[in-house]
Amino acid sequence: MYRADAPGRVNLIGEHTDYNEGLVLPTATPQRTVVELSPREDRVVRVESEGYMPIAYVLGEERQCGDWGDYVRGVTWVLTKAGHPIRGFDAGIASRVPPGAGLSSSAALEVALLRALRDAFSLPLDDLALAYAAHKAERDLVGARVGTMDQLAAGLARTGEALLIDMRKSQIDHVPIPASVAIVVVDSGIASLRDATLGDVERLAPQNPTLARRVRHVVSENERVRAFVAALRAGDLPRCGALVDASHASLREDFEVSTLELDVLADALRTQRGVHGARLVGAGFGGSVLALADTGRGMDAALAAAERYQTRTGRAGRVVMPV
Repeated sequence: MYRADAPGRVNLIGEHTDYNEGLVLPTATPQRTVVELSPREDRVVRVESEGYMPIAYVLGEERQCGDWGDYVRGVTWVLTKAGHPIRGFDAGIASRVPPGAGLSSSAALEVALLRALRDAFSLPLDDLALAYAAHKAERDLVGARVGTMDQLAAGLARTGEALLIDMRKSQIDHVPIPASVAIVVVDSGIASLRDATLGDVERLAPQNPTLARRVRHVVSENERVRAFVAALRAGDLPRCGALVDASHASLREDFEVSTLELDVLADALRTQRGVHGARLVGAGFGGSVLALADTGRGMDAALAAAERYQTRTGRAGRVVMPV
């Protein structure tokens, strides 16, 4: 039996910049996805995951099926296509990374599975190579046109630090997170556009050209990432908070991917004692809101904000971080 895991990720700042060759600053979440795997002597793959229907297929016959198993099929498809000598296997997956919360549960699954397969079949792949393999699986077989940030964070992020990733240069720097900083994440309970209102959809489909505002967000967000890293290294938490607030405003006004619920949750977090700023994380129109707080005040702020959010929206917010 081989066992491996990988974390979810939360992006401190730098949203919708990774696929525009920009700057991002993700860090690992304490929640992780665990894979336990037993090799087989044939080419059959059987995988079970808590809360989902089991999947089974034969290596070399992977195809997109539109279910959670596409992430598994994508991983084995990438490995076999690259000529790595793997056999079939039986695997069980258990994950504490909440799906649909903007914390990249898919990348955590892909990287954890790749790590288990690397150990089981002695594959000559380091964590960086695994991250790129996971991205290729999600892009080419799953069909998600995403950048590499999620997989790089799941594969390379370490507790207590963020990864400053320059997507154009493929350069990664490890940035320590000061002990004075508490990272707070509350899941809004909105999983996808299916949960958005008609007003949200109308706002996302404007009748006039919007390219200028989209470009303005990407350009200004890259500058905010640079400024955030400088402030983080200096231990200037109020400055970090102001930049996080500015990021949310840009995502709301220029990229237009916020919703009433996300705005309410961000505002609820900002008003809590010891909180310095808050913004939506992930693609938008659902998922979670991140806040920066003084160490020791994160949980109280998260719980109070979740309660206010439920009062205002009728939705139950779920505290993801701190744990």
